[in-house]
Amino acid sequence: MKKRAVLTTILSSLLLLTIASFRVESSRGNYTPAFICQSSAPASQPVTIPFDLVNRHMILKVSVNNSRPLSFVLDTGDQYAIIDLELAKKLGLKLGAGIRVGGAGSAMQSGAFVKDASFAISQLPGFSQAVSMALPIRVLAPRLGQDFDGIIGSDFIEQFVVEVDYLNSELKLHNKKTFSYTGPGEIVPIELRHGHPIIDATVLPSGNSAIKGKFILDLGAGLALAFYSPFVNSHQLLQGNIKTIRSLGGAGAGGETVGEIGRIAEISIGRFKINQPITLFSQDKAGAFADPTLSGNVGARIANKFRLFLDYGRYRIIFEPNRNFAQPFDQAQSGMSLIAEGSDYRSFRVRSLLENSPASEAGLRQDDIIESINGQSAKEFTLSRLNEMFEKPERYRLTVRRKEATLEKTLTPRRMI
Repeated sequence: MKKRAVLTTILSSLLLLTIASFRVESSRGNYTPAFICQSSAPASQPVTIPFDLVNRHMILKVSVNNSRPLSFVLDTGDQYAIIDLELAKKLGLKLGAGIRVGGAGSAMQSGAFVKDASFAISQLPGFSQAVSMALPIRVLAPRLGQDFDGIIGSDFIEQFVVEVDYLNSELKLHNKKTFSYTGPGEIVPIELRHGHPIIDATVLPSGNSAIKGKFILDLGAGLALAFYSPFVNSHQLLQGNIKTIRSLGGAGAGGETVGEIGRIAEISIGRFKINQPITLFSQDKAGAFADPTLSGNVGARIANKFRLFLDYGRYRIIFEPNRNFAQPFDQAQSGMSLIAEGSDYRSFRVRSLLENSPASEAGLRQDDIIESINGQSAKEFTLSRLNEMFEKPERYRLTVRRKEATLEKTLTPRRMI
């Protein structure tokens, strides 16, 4: 019987949930992904790379083997560079041993290792790095609301000290050998597991004592905070007085995930205390959110309260609060999740609804197509913009198409937790 290599990394899913840790199994014995890093001499000054923040995911433009510009997510919850499987075939990339991918949820998907392929970034002349795997990730593009071509992870991050500036939507890549920090932030030690940065944090659930835990700092996760199901169960977090609503679910390599959404009183990272973050209480039986070795994830809704310096070479991340730090987690909930369809991702369909929510009370139904908002064509919006709008407790006049009928609905999101 052939031995199977097992590699562990984390793949972003999107929107509320975000993470789908996956396990990769090869049919060709032990395998280590190729690692190619060719770079010009380290720059004496930081190199600035802009990114688009789409549903709280950082999108960089890269090319693979001199391709057209592609949209890759920068994700601290991932290790290797990954490209969408169908795109890899269209680009004529060489595919190696087949792999089976499992993660959040119970399903398995098929992919392949990639040979002789590398990605490059225009702002980094002379730099290239291997693309290691091809996985069917474009299926998540409708949740992102734009093309989703690949992921860049820790193999890239560890080449530099990566400064993440959410306010200006840019990264600055510092020379990791000469970098020196003198700002007002706090140095938080990290442990690296398969390239994933693990931080210590203390959480204070409502009415309970403080609990210490280990969390992945996952910038590819659009949520604020997630507790994994073993952590939820061992501390009986859903048996207290925390008000929750059903999660509409996230998707990842293993399919849908399940859980409850609520709030905790506080999370402390170093000296920083973040009050009442919206939190996922996972109820998954298997996959990433059922990992018993970790407490959970700290995601982008918390991370964007800081300017971050990812200094993996010194096993640290520097947290420097920005003007977002004092902003409360006061968003409303619409009670629906949307996906973007069509070649331009400008057709917005109601994917799922929460019972007893503003969306269900407005008379919206699954598979309704939103055609206008307050008299403005839906095609003038992006999915990311709509998600931001529907977190505000304002009145929205919606025109929706339901099969052959055109209906007028009024949606008023409210705070449900």
